[in-house]
Amino acid sequence: MAHIRSAIYMAFLVITVIPYAICCLLWAPFPQPVRYRLTVGWPKLALWGSRVILGIRWKVLGEENLPDGPVILLSKHQSALETLYFPARMPRQVCFVYKKELHRVPFFGWGLASLRMIPIDRAKGRESFEQVERIGAQRLQEGRWPILFPEGTRMAPGKTGRYRMGGARLAAYTGAPVIPIAHNAGTLWPRNAFLKKPGTVTISFGPPIDTKGLDAETINQRVQDWIEGEMRRIAPEQYGHGEKEKGPAA
Repeated sequence: MAHIRSAIYMAFLVITVIPYAICCLLWAPFPQPVRYRLTVGWPKLALWGSRVILGIRWKVLGEENLPDGPVILLSKHQSALETLYFPARMPRQVCFVYKKELHRVPFFGWGLASLRMIPIDRAKGRESFEQVERIGAQRLQEGRWPILFPEGTRMAPGKTGRYRMGGARLAAYTGAPVIPIAHNAGTLWPRNAFLKKPGTVTISFGPPIDTKGLDAETINQRVQDWIEGEMRRIAPEQYGHGEKEKGPAA
């Protein structure tokens, strides 16, 4: 049954993303807040499909920690599921940091490009850090919440990648508080896997980390300590032994 559900859901995504991408082109002249509300209709639809078709539900902890003001979200990254959850469920507009090359992906990339998030050119090395700081500060001033995945890539449940400095550098540069986020989405929706499982994903928002006066290294370490500690609490079967996987270089 899980194979059948996964096949139906994949077809559902393909069938819905194409007309949505075409609509993104049609409403491109609208103001950015309007474009965002319209475009995130697809992540909301995809999240609805994950519940109805796949049987995936959410248990949310610490939602009261989300402030009514500027904040940077730094999250565990295990699957594509959380990238649907954040734009669909956050109380403010979120903006991802991602490779600019994604704009060339048909349909999906077109919608992404219309949202004015934080695209970077990783080939430019150190300049890409400056892009994150400069554009990220602009997005915070616009009332949007930058969201970054410090491990850089999706990690299998039970594995921990090296925490990169991009999000911590943005926090140190702007002085904005950080919300660390832990979740176990990869147990039901593994990375690069066709088969998805029914069940409940736990997502936990940590208390805000006040970054004023802190350097990027300290911020990064505090984020990692909270996320990995919370992973041991919400997913002890995978993280109880603290196994680590070294991530790629920044």
